[in-house]
Amino acid sequence: MISSKNNFTIVIVTFKSERVIETCLNSIDQKYAVIIVENSGDKNFKKNIESKFPNVECYLTGSNIGMGSANNIGIKLAKTNYVLILNPDVKLTQDTIINLTSEIELINNFAIAAPMEITDLKKKNYGFINNNHSKINDRPFKVDYVDGFAMLINKSRYKKNIFFDENIFMYLENNDLCKRTIENNENIYVIPKSQIVHFGAKAVSDEFFSEVEFSRNWHWMWSIFYFNKKHYGYFFALKKTYKKLITSMIRYLFYTLTFNSIKKKIYLMRFSGLYNSIIGKKSWYRPKIK
Repeated sequence: MISSKNNFTIVIVTFKSERVIETCLNSIDQKYAVIIVENSGDKNFKKNIESKFPNVECYLTGSNIGMGSANNIGIKLAKTNYVLILNPDVKLTQDTIINLTSEIELINNFAIAAPMEITDLKKKNYGFINNNHSKINDRPFKVDYVDGFAMLINKSRYKKNIFFDENIFMYLENNDLCKRTIENNENIYVIPKSQIVHFGAKAVSDEFFSEVEFSRNWHWMWSIFYFNKKHYGYFFALKKTYKKLITSMIRYLFYTLTFNSIKKKIYLMRFSGLYNSIIGKKSWYRPKIK
């Protein structure tokens, strides 16, 4: 059975996540192994978490290497075939894992499966290309992509053990994985009976809000261009993003003239991230958090 503790591991990537991680871990039955990949060298964080949660093993990367790279470490450390990727700002319901695994056992040929987010019914943690999909009910249904904050990966469907693209620091790494999965004729499912709460953009403590916002805007723009260039070509990516480049500069100048330092920095970050991606530079920006 997938739900057996011998077949199922949970992987969570953290970075300055002390405020939310315990809520997440408290919602997980301790019979399941959890691997935390902490994007720092914080030995106190590792000691504290492992002392409070006997089912948790915390691995320190030594530096902030990004979501995709850290998730890859967790997936490869997991001794099980089935790995549930979670963000630290999620909370499972009592039946999240049971319903996820019991429903997916009826499918047999999935590469990725995801629970359904219930935090905001207007927001979906999945999507379709060209809106070509069948009617959704309470049975598992195929999708083209799912959000990365909760996704179950069937490692056996990835013959070369290539999971997340490590060129992407954050944003769209899950879309990239899902796109490659579909292109390899594998299936992605959402399991409506398995539900999850996602608090959204709360993985890092609020005291670092401004710096995290700067980083998010930089990487969002970098990743948009990189993702489109990788899958559709350089000129397609340029056509899709050049207006964002111009708009970012105009708004940067506007907020400079109106002395709004936070907005000014945000749009400078957006311009910089996109510009660096266009000229082929790696995703180098890191939040200035000690």
